[in-house]
Amino acid sequence: MVQDPLSDVLRSVRLRGAVYYYVSCREQWAAETPGSRTLAQALMPGAEHVLAYHLIARGEAWAATDGQPPARLARGDIVMFPRGDPHVISSAPGLRALPDDSDWQFATRDAPKPIAVAYHHGVLRPGEPFPVEEASTVLVCGFVACDLKPFNPLIEALPRLLHLGAGGLGAWVAPMLDQAVAESRRSGAGSAAVLERVSEMVFVDAARRYLDQLPEDASGWLAGLRDRQVGRALSLLHARAADPWTLDGLGREVGLSRSALHERFVRFVGLPPMQYLANWRMQLGAGLLRSGHATVATIAQEVGYESEAAFARAFKRATGLPPATWRRNLSAR
Repeated sequence: MVQDPLSDVLRSVRLRGAVYYYVSCREQWAAETPGSRTLAQALMPGAEHVLAYHLIARGEAWAATDGQPPARLARGDIVMFPRGDPHVISSAPGLRALPDDSDWQFATRDAPKPIAVAYHHGVLRPGEPFPVEEASTVLVCGFVACDLKPFNPLIEALPRLLHLGAGGLGAWVAPMLDQAVAESRRSGAGSAAVLERVSEMVFVDAARRYLDQLPEDASGWLAGLRDRQVGRALSLLHARAADPWTLDGLGREVGLSRSALHERFVRFVGLPPMQYLANWRMQLGAGLLRSGHATVATIAQEVGYESEAAFARAFKRATGLPPATWRRNLSAR
């Protein structure tokens, strides 16, 4: 069976989604979103990483983050900030929001979602949307949390600003998100759960679309999935993570010498195959520690370690904590 490493990673990093804001704007406006750490504190306490995305449901806008050229957004476009960078969405490039010292994001953390927000000449009014017919631009702003530790190769493989035009999205994405928000605004039963699942699907679809659009000369983990030999090596390591792999053995499986495999794998993925395997085993081990009551010794064997002590040392190097302590901390949250 051919293993799908992208699906493996998406399952293992515990995506948790929500749509939080339905934003209506008119005339000149600018909305700023803080970085991942602040978002986690305000919206998803305990999350390691939070990324934001914005769907243009009506009108147009500009998106910008430091060090990247601004992106012009049209109706149906989605812009995503996978690495959690602070960013600005505005009616024109170069605009910045007025300082806002209020704590409305914290205060509304547990309020029914989505929360209506209005911007007019830079003035923010939480809980007071314009009638849609009066808004020049309407945004759906969502957030997705995921784990970074022990190992998440996907986030660094995605760009800081990911702009997906309406034509480049899965045909179902924008209508489903818009419909989910509409149902949630009517406070229907189960609407919050629907919004969470749709947000996760938006992120998954974005990662898949970005992979499809990568140029031929691209590097990185996602580009490695598409390469014939490196992709085959990644599939094998994911499918048989507990096997006693060696570089020679993996090379034979993919039809490359050990030196050629090492060079090609590092060029795409950024680390040697055996280091990748060690990192992926830690991610698998973390999932087993989180999801069940198996002993550390049993988990060590399941992910390819001959002894509990060897697994515990590797896990502590990856996370800073021994496996048992890491599990206890999870249960205490």
